[in-house]
Amino acid sequence: MEKKHEYYDVVIIGGGASGLTSAIYCGRAKLKTLLIEKSLVGGLATYTNEIANYPGFPEGTTGTELMNLFHKQAKNFGVDFKLTDVKATNLEGKDKLVETFRVIYHAKTVVISTGGKPRLTKALNEEKFLYDKGISFCATCDAAYYTDKTVMIIGSGDAAIEEGMFLTKFAKKVIVSVIHDEGIMDANKIAQDQALKNPKMEFVWNSMVNSFEGEERLNKVVLKNVKTGDMIPVDVDGCFLFIGYVPNTEIFKNQLDLTPQGYIKTNEKMETNIEGVFAVGDVRDKFLKQVATAVGDGAIAGVGAEKYMAESEIFEEEIMQKEKLGLIYLWSPIDEKSREMLKIIEEVEAEMAATLKVNKIDVYKNASLAQRLGTVEAPSVVYTRNGEIVSKDNNISKDEILEMLNKM
Repeated sequence: MEKKHEYYDVVIIGGGASGLTSAIYCGRAKLKTLLIEKSLVGGLATYTNEIANYPGFPEGTTGTELMNLFHKQAKNFGVDFKLTDVKATNLEGKDKLVETFRVIYHAKTVVISTGGKPRLTKALNEEKFLYDKGISFCATCDAAYYTDKTVMIIGSGDAAIEEGMFLTKFAKKVIVSVIHDEGIMDANKIAQDQALKNPKMEFVWNSMVNSFEGEERLNKVVLKNVKTGDMIPVDVDGCFLFIGYVPNTEIFKNQLDLTPQGYIKTNEKMETNIEGVFAVGDVRDKFLKQVATAVGDGAIAGVGAEKYMAESEIFEEEIMQKEKLGLIYLWSPIDEKSREMLKIIEEVEAEMAATLKVNKIDVYKNASLAQRLGTVEAPSVVYTRNGEIVSKDNNISKDEILEMLNKM
């Protein structure tokens, strides 16, 4: 089957909070924007019963309600939505390809918001109780729901123990299943000491989950002693899994720089190692994974995508123009030598106006534009002909510049 080809300014892969926020910013900037989501627009946040810490909602809200507002706002700005799975990507070059089962989408810039998924125990009946049926993955999100109730924590790393202690502010009892011998955890020593002293926390050592039990909702976790094989049924109102997180980055391997755990590396502008490709939300290597931080990521990437496209147009049509010989001056207004050399550049520009196009790039204000030339050194000059770089030089004098231009 021959695939269709469709063209967009921006393609956003993933429809969680960060992807939707990027879509809102791109749509508002009048960029032709497509958001692709393989399952449910809103992502993991839609499974959260109560969000009490998102700014602007003093009475709290549900994840579904909040994400529906995000979705509606993006649609109001003209963003297109496709519910399908991305099969492959080719992100190098100006024309970036995002391939689904039926269509190859061409984009000038791509925002990756594929998120991830909590690692599961693979115990019996686990799928039956995920998210709003009793198995949760975010204490900050769902703690209030379990006020004066009994919950279980699976795991003993930093996240498990710290989130468990947070839960004790709400729950009447927090039971922690630890696979190691008594007193041994994977969390940092301070967290361990605090947890062991917490009167609301109990520990079941040498244990792992055998099954999750209940009717409509989870009401029992059956643990298995890893040494004796004994089954330990524990009555609970809910269970939190903190045994790791798996980012959805499989299709980006060998294209993007990833951490050993598979998260996408970005800078503070959400830029990846590929020009024009941004990563936001839980899929990127970051400290805190919350709706509020996802929104911040998405806003930055949305503005970044708009700026990248505007700079691309300037770079291709103005900086790398083909009509005349090109002299690009990289300078900094705060650098004395740069200011002195500016006079020379302007003299050359006046003398060769008929055959020479001069562009001046402030490397401080427009560092990303300068980086496209492969240098941010100031002062320096870049020579172009027919839209191609001929030479670069940081030893600048009027005679040397004229000599080089005459050779071209």
